[in-house]
Amino acid sequence: MDTMRDRLAPVLTRLLDEDPRVAVVLAEIGKDGFTEAMRDHPDRVINVGIREQLLVGAGAGLALAGLRPVVHTFASFLVERPFEQIKLDFGHQGVGGVLVSAAASYDWPAGGFTHMSPGDVALLDTLDGWTVHVPGHPDEAEALLRHAVAAGDDKVYVRLSVQANEQALAVDGARFLPVREGRSGVVVAVGPMLDQALAATEGLDVSVLYATTVRPFDEEALRRAVGAGPSADVVIVEPYLAGTSTSAVNDALADLPHRVLGLGVGRRELRRYGTVEEHTAAHGLDAASLRGRITGFLGERTRAGVVS
Repeated sequence: MDTMRDRLAPVLTRLLDEDPRVAVVLAEIGKDGFTEAMRDHPDRVINVGIREQLLVGAGAGLALAGLRPVVHTFASFLVERPFEQIKLDFGHQGVGGVLVSAAASYDWPAGGFTHMSPGDVALLDTLDGWTVHVPGHPDEAEALLRHAVAAGDDKVYVRLSVQANEQALAVDGARFLPVREGRSGVVVAVGPMLDQALAATEGLDVSVLYATTVRPFDEEALRRAVGAGPSADVVIVEPYLAGTSTSAVNDALADLPHRVLGLGVGRRELRRYGTVEEHTAAHGLDAASLRGRITGFLGERTRAGVVS
């Protein structure tokens, strides 16, 4: 199976051909995939070199000129390094664009911590009005990329990953999808965490929601999954910084007694490169670790067939 990032250049090349408003801004990383597009659209495919602040500033400038910019590089160079430009050039100036990242949390362990950004979504949460898509499969990535580019003048972040679920689901860029029903708690699995979460909750009496668009947060879907009970227990499993969305869950259930557990990438830096799988296990995001953490939080009543 190809990766989410493998879909990026072909999709954007087709969009460049189809829509004269689309522009692509790169900072060396990923430029080889756009050789043909650079030849056909030299005025709308721009490589600024290794200048990440300029990358974002140029994208915002294109938006001011009426284009729909798609800006791409690794997450640490797209969100963290030029954060001031995101805040001012897009946010303060009131223009939209699409930021597309790769290699965020620990997708390229050999690159070291300079090439990791587990805090990207949490950092964007400090700004107003950003839509955040976290696909869990290459087909979903393609659908959400198209959705993001077509989203008028909105500010959109698309987080691509080498981690992926086995099967794609029909995502619409807005709603959480219910994939399992239960009575003793709700697990929200974000993007590539779905397969691990489903394996972790096999045989447990819990509902599972699948989230590929986490901002705006689908409060209605969560409330439907929680049901009409007097209280609620929610676990959210995210492929980035643990706890990033716990405040969103709290806001959604503000009028209801509830508990929430946020699982994700820990703050402690893992200084050995290792593999993606080793990092997943070290952060407790593999199925076995998740099962222990989820059952420990929800208790024995999660076992299927047991009524508390």
